[in-house]
Amino acid sequence: MAKANAKFMKPLTPSAELAKVVGYNPLPRTEVVKKLWAYIKTNNLQDTNNKRMINADNTLKNIFGKNQVNMFEMTKIVSTHLK
Repeated sequence: MAKANAKFMKPLTPSAELAKVVGYNPLPRTEVVKKLWAYIKTNNLQDTNNKRMINADNTLKNIFGKNQVNMFEMTKIVSTHLK
């Protein structure tokens, strides 16, 4: 079996800001995104008119650096918070 997704599954350490949402333990990128979506849904942060847009609360604003991002942009921004 090829290890095409090895990098994708490698546990990464979240930044302090991101850890407030996903926890402080190293996680694979897929888990980070899953936990982020759970947080977004729990806090009702998806834009009602355009589901691809995420409205940032104060916690997410510290991660995104702005009030609203689209789901693709979110993944890119989250990558900068993982080491």
